[in-house]
Amino acid sequence: MASPNGTEQKAGLKILIVGAGIGGLTVAIALRKQGHHVQIFEQSRFATETGAALHLAPNANDTDLKISEYTAGGHQLHTLSVEEANKRWQHPWHLAHRIELHNALKRAVSTPTADGKAAIEIKTSSRVEKVDPYNAIITFADGTQIQGDLVVGADGVHSISRTSLPNCEHIRPFPSGKSAFRFLLPKQKALDDPETAALVQHTGEQSMWFGVDRRVIMYPTSNNSILNFNVIHPDEESASETAGSDTWNQSANLDLMLKIFSSFSPAIVKLLSKAEPESVRVWKLLDMDPLPKFNESRLALIGDAAHPFLPHQGQGAAVAIEDAAALAVVLSLDTTTSEIADRLELYNEIRYTRATKIQSFSRLVGVDLKPGDAKPNMWEFQNYNFGHDEWDNSTQKLREWTWKRSQNAYWRMPIAFGPMPGPRQTHFGIAQNSQKSTFTTASIKFKTSRTLLETLFPPMRSGWRFSVLDTVAYATFSQTTLNKLDWLGGSGYNHIGLYIHGVEYTREDGSVVKGAYLPILFESLTDPIISGREELGMPKIYSSIDVYRRNTSYRVRTGWEGALWGDFLFQGLEEVEVPASTEEKPEEEALLTYKYLPATGPENRGKAAEEYPVIYDAAANESKPKILKTYEAQKASFAIDPLDWEQLPTLHHVISRLAELPIYDIVEAKVVEGEGVPDLAGARPIV
Repeated sequence: MASPNGTEQKAGLKILIVGAGIGGLTVAIALRKQGHHVQIFEQSRFATETGAALHLAPNANDTDLKISEYTAGGHQLHTLSVEEANKRWQHPWHLAHRIELHNALKRAVSTPTADGKAAIEIKTSSRVEKVDPYNAIITFADGTQIQGDLVVGADGVHSISRTSLPNCEHIRPFPSGKSAFRFLLPKQKALDDPETAALVQHTGEQSMWFGVDRRVIMYPTSNNSILNFNVIHPDEESASETAGSDTWNQSANLDLMLKIFSSFSPAIVKLLSKAEPESVRVWKLLDMDPLPKFNESRLALIGDAAHPFLPHQGQGAAVAIEDAAALAVVLSLDTTTSEIADRLELYNEIRYTRATKIQSFSRLVGVDLKPGDAKPNMWEFQNYNFGHDEWDNSTQKLREWTWKRSQNAYWRMPIAFGPMPGPRQTHFGIAQNSQKSTFTTASIKFKTSRTLLETLFPPMRSGWRFSVLDTVAYATFSQTTLNKLDWLGGSGYNHIGLYIHGVEYTREDGSVVKGAYLPILFESLTDPIISGREELGMPKIYSSIDVYRRNTSYRVRTGWEGALWGDFLFQGLEEVEVPASTEEKPEEEALLTYKYLPATGPENRGKAAEEYPVIYDAAANESKPKILKTYEAQKASFAIDPLDWEQLPTLHHVISRLAELPIYDIVEAKVVEGEGVPDLAGARPIV
């Protein structure tokens, strides 16, 4: 995403990541892709990684998965093929091997990218002692320190980074009352035994066997060749195995596991008994109260460091990956060091509610149910979990954050895409500079009927009149060609309008505003028409405006779809001396119009959603027009043909009124060239 000033910071930030688990490696890859410089610090040596499977649900990442639930005795409660349901999700549901996924992430981190980004250094055996969130300093157990622009705490359930957040020092994981045995089993071993083959006969099936206070969860991984077991039970029954340790990699006793689940059907116990004794691990299932927030200053937490999950939904890895995506999005390449704290606040806003809600869902799913108890609404949970894409969500939240910081930006339809660029601003709300833009203005001032001109005042609206009541008055057709406009990429357009001189508007308090009144302005390009109507309240409509410039003549022809309604001719042009003050000053300092926006709905026909007189104060313009050359015409004329409704189906009611104006005398005709185009930002309602 481009930065608000229209440029990008190319250097990137120095980002320090504590922890090289799935979340830490994923966020490292994502941040490197954004263009940042990343270092990872891992306390282990990667020498004791143990196998298990995990869910990569659609919100993080097989469409043929089937879920079956059974009683402890093996009686099927229900079965559900989610093949059809998964057609609802844009990303597949993967049952992945933890080691394979972790190794793939390590390879990606350690390999330079195709577009030339360097490999990310992983410093193992780097035990972190503390993190300074305000200066982005990590202190290691050996006393050494390293400083970056920000720190990402991805150091898991026993996070050291977490203790650096305010009011989090005493928030620690606690036993949930359950423990789980975990192991992997080749599927073929179960298929080869007639007693257990029926339990694993379906490809891609996740099965769950429930007792009152314990359950066996089995699902395949590694292309359906390996079965992953998550065997949950009251933690006091395996307390001898977990005493003094709450790591998830604690070796366990196979015989103890079989004893704990001896009440389950013989086939299930037989299936569990096929585990290799040395492969069985046990760990206490830990829970934790929600943190007040996931960030402080230059520190952000992701994954289990921020929100440890119970395993009952299989969302731990998925939500850690979501965290990584959100953090990478909000830390786009244009992030400046002064914005880091604010952007990490945005990260917290994006992630806190969703992560803690899924954390709560996981607790509910793990509650022991007695016969007759209402079961949690799993479809409600699944819809919330899966119906989300964090990259898309965070990208939109970052857009909205950027837009809100542009306090003075103009918004107009369609608002889905943010502030609209135009003559007065960029997309990011930065003021446009039109001082070097050029203009050529050809104007014919003529004497005409005051009584006809005043019929062009806003109808049925009081307060408008001429300053003098002579029955003759003066008006000007002024045509301008604009060029070198930054907001149009250096191009330009034409406009022509009728300016009625000597008009005043009386406010309700009796005070008077004087200026030239503009009842109609034709323009040759859609963009300025829309911006001028919506932002300024200008009475703009479309017309073709063709300009023909010769050495001593200047001609303007106006029309619609080939039907010509106006012809303005300047002849005998002679250059005259530019006044000592080259700043172009209008005959009247103020320009007056009337803004009207219709209300929507058939019942509101003829009603305004917004209407009021508008004044444009020339003194408020940022860009001041500077006259470079002036040419006076020895002869000038114009003719307006009203045509008919067939030739001008959308303009005839306008052009026919302009054609009524008599020309008593051509007072002045000239062509002026200069630079500096006023943005009319001083437009405001007359109140």
